[in-house]
Amino acid sequence: MSPFAMSRYGPAIVRIAVVVAFFAGVEAAIEAGWISRYVVPLPSEIFAALYRVVAEEQVLTYFAITVGEAFAAFAGLVLIGIPFGVLLARRRVLRDAWGDWVAGLAAAPMVLLYPLFLVIFGRSSVTIVMIGLVTGLPPVVMKTVEGLGGVRPVLLNVGRSFSLTEWQQFWKISLPAALPAVFLGLRLGLIYAMITVVAVEYLINLGGLGNLVGELAERYDLAATYAAVCFVIAVSILFFAAVERLERWLRLSV
Repeated sequence: MSPFAMSRYGPAIVRIAVVVAFFAGVEAAIEAGWISRYVVPLPSEIFAALYRVVAEEQVLTYFAITVGEAFAAFAGLVLIGIPFGVLLARRRVLRDAWGDWVAGLAAAPMVLLYPLFLVIFGRSSVTIVMIGLVTGLPPVVMKTVEGLGGVRPVLLNVGRSFSLTEWQQFWKISLPAALPAVFLGLRLGLIYAMITVVAVEYLINLGGLGNLVGELAERYDLAATYAAVCFVIAVSILFFAAVERLERWLRLSV
């Protein structure tokens, strides 16, 4: 393999090799009796069950529901989290008043508030989306504030020397400079929201992939349950990769 190809595909090859080695090690440990099959099924059984889950359990329907709920929560993170972070970054009084509250929410186990959301919104997808949104907001707000607050003063001075208005400075200098931090917040918020969406689906037995995991667990179909969990992880990775692609596109566009 050429050095160029190795630099391009090397990290992906290493990641795949690590995953394969991990599953091979688990398989060997279970076969040797070090891990109970009643706790963790053989990886080969999980992969066989994955086909069964896709073919028989209408996993694509559950997948579409979870993706819709996660996308709705992510849209809320963009439309609410970023503007609120910008507001806190530009208004010190608001930042002093709300900063500690936002940081506290980031550390709180928001998923435990799902009974309150059930009372407010009922047993529906709205409950799942709203609690996912609330869980994902703090990192988006905090990283937006951090990114805008970390813009180098020399860049702002350059903008003033060109007689840019405050609004022009924000769009042409501050926001592009803060994009890496903003997208880091969006990725963290998406992770929190995705975990919460699936967890609440499981807890209230409604919705998409979390609901499917609960149904399979109730049947004690261990291999299929693990297969569904692997599917959830794959969906999360796809969402994360999509946000990274969006970040790269915006960096090239701005």
